[in-house]
Amino acid sequence: MDLLKLIEQTVEGLGYELVDFETSPRGRLMRVFIDSPEGITVDDCSTVSNQLTRIFEVEDVDYDRLEVSSPGLDRALKKPADFERFSGQDVQVRLAMPIANQRNYAGVLQGLKDGVVTLETEKGSMEIPFEDIEKARLVPRF
Repeated sequence: MDLLKLIEQTVEGLGYELVDFETSPRGRLMRVFIDSPEGITVDDCSTVSNQLTRIFEVEDVDYDRLEVSSPGLDRALKKPADFERFSGQDVQVRLAMPIANQRNYAGVLQGLKDGVVTLETEKGSMEIPFEDIEKARLVPRF
């Protein structure tokens, strides 16, 4: 079974959202980022970690270390649903290819419709095709 699919099934089965999954170059370290509408506690991370450890033993997944944590205040936006859920929030967006010699943009996320992300910047509203976004993350307000 595909490792990402296995992790996603386990995390969602426990009632959490899989935000991101990273591995070290040789797959020895695995990082799992989880979230829920109520936020994430240390106990939530422990629950997911214990369950994944058991699943990895059964599935004979070879690794050295597993880290489970929340995505943090500057959460990465990866899936189309993220761009809808966090509409109205401040974001930073990095494009795969520059538009007018610029790859990095900051503004208020207006959402996603028909595969196009709308961002309200200081210079006005801009529309970015979802597939052109290399990275996007929330910018916490303090």
